[in-house]
Amino acid sequence: MRSGFVCIAGMPNAGKSTLVNSLVGEKVAIVSWRPQTTRNKILGIVNTEDAQVVLIDTPGIHQAKNKLGKYMMQSVASGLKDVDGAVYVIDAAKGVREEDDAFLSSKAALIPVIVAVNKQDAVTQETLFAVLDRINAYKDVKAVVPVSAKKGENLAPLFAEIEKLLPEGEKMYPDDMYTDRTMRFMAAEIIREKALYLLDKEVPYGIGVYINKFEARADKPIYDIDADVVCEKQSHKAIVIGKGGEMLKKISTAARLDLEELTGCKVFLTLYVRVKAEWRDSDYLMRELGYDMKDLKD
Repeated sequence: MRSGFVCIAGMPNAGKSTLVNSLVGEKVAIVSWRPQTTRNKILGIVNTEDAQVVLIDTPGIHQAKNKLGKYMMQSVASGLKDVDGAVYVIDAAKGVREEDDAFLSSKAALIPVIVAVNKQDAVTQETLFAVLDRINAYKDVKAVVPVSAKKGENLAPLFAEIEKLLPEGEKMYPDDMYTDRTMRFMAAEIIREKALYLLDKEVPYGIGVYINKFEARADKPIYDIDADVVCEKQSHKAIVIGKGGEMLKKISTAARLDLEELTGCKVFLTLYVRVKAEWRDSDYLMRELGYDMKDLKD
């Protein structure tokens, strides 16, 4: 039996969370086309007959512009600490960028690194081969595997390379566990995911979600969930609610469908919109919304 921790790292929108979800076979992390969708370090657990791989999904590597950004970058650093290896995800269409080069030039010499060249289905063979050729120049990289996380292409060879990184050891989590996160956390993330998809421009980046109530009824297979959708400006609140409440209704309906799939029960979801000015630069408000720097430190 082999078991261990493998960090999934890369730049925003490289497809890290989609890759984790595809490898786990369950929705562990929310996804959207917007950069910085992932804010927390999230575990996705894959069990096979002879291995348990604990994948650590991390936020995209970027220059932090506020305290939330610093929290996200600390999540990346925490995710790379004491792991058995890393899968660094590169967008095939964008090639090897300066930040990718910095990671591969430094981290690959310190921990075993596999490069997953994602979105192979979106580029020509010529473009893909050029990217693969460039990455092969990094002598410390253990393996390079082109994949399409969204379509599930070539994941078996990638997983085989990941398994090679693991030391011998017993499983650390039960076989029926596929993430370390609670349903309460997942509910907040699902609501935020729908806001990311449906809202426009800069508004989604200032959205946070706080779960006020997550309760199962004693007499019926029904969950009652109440949540605050937090934004930074009064003008944003009006956009989140929408004309006649239409936007908030769309977010609620889309989230409720996913929550019913998550819980396996009927869900009654109530959303409220609150304004918390500049919460992304407030330690107190960030902690309230689940972004506590202390959680990332030993």
